[in-house]
Amino acid sequence: MFTAQDHGTGPMDTVTIRFLGTGDAFGSGGRLQTCIFVNTAETRFLIDCGTSSLIGMKRYGVDPSSIDVILLSHLHGDHFGGIPFIIRESQILAQRTAPLIIAGPAGLKIRIEEAMGVYFPGSSNIATGFPLEFIELPDNQDLSIDSLHVTAYPAIHTPATNPHSLRIRCNSRVIAYSGDTRWNDNLIEASSMADLFICEAFEYDKAMDNHIDYRTLMQNRWNLSCKRIVLTHMNDSVLRRKDSLELECAEDGMIITL
Repeated sequence: MFTAQDHGTGPMDTVTIRFLGTGDAFGSGGRLQTCIFVNTAETRFLIDCGTSSLIGMKRYGVDPSSIDVILLSHLHGDHFGGIPFIIRESQILAQRTAPLIIAGPAGLKIRIEEAMGVYFPGSSNIATGFPLEFIELPDNQDLSIDSLHVTAYPAIHTPATNPHSLRIRCNSRVIAYSGDTRWNDNLIEASSMADLFICEAFEYDKAMDNHIDYRTLMQNRWNLSCKRIVLTHMNDSVLRRKDSLELECAEDGMIITL
């Protein structure tokens, strides 16, 4: 399994990121839905947890019971729909005892309980056997969660999903994540001087009301002070050009060490 000890040869503040899923809601390119695993000396956490996330965790050797925190950008199924499967596994197979924190937009507890009721009727009334805490992230405020410092910035996406972009400080490293959003200036602040900016590029050059296209991102590239940009959540219009893009594209299973 993928644990902190697997990467113990580097400095204590080393942060390892594994992309368990880099796809969109439609399985473009045969990719799993969004799920990013981050491993630090203190905390193992997920950034988003799409419906296929448990498959990605098993495929790439990440023990679901080792996850301390799940951070959600918004409440679309391809970004949070994997949580009921993780909880259900813990009820039947894993016998997890360690606490789990799920932090994200307003309404996340109700939405996850509703999903549990739809996917596995009656399961939301079964005790998990471990402490489960839900935290709603306030806008533009630095919040301490476990060993992490998390700031959520309002994003422009489907309003009913309460969308946010995230800035996460773990040890001395900063990871920024666009979530799903149209381009907006909050992305400049969220990714300011970040070691890594994980940014969606759903379309190549078609401007959309609720997603970033690659061309718009490149037009704003020089407003960004982050050290590295990696693209994710790409549809076929981007994937078929990925080898010629100026920016790096994430792949399922890809590992980055900061």
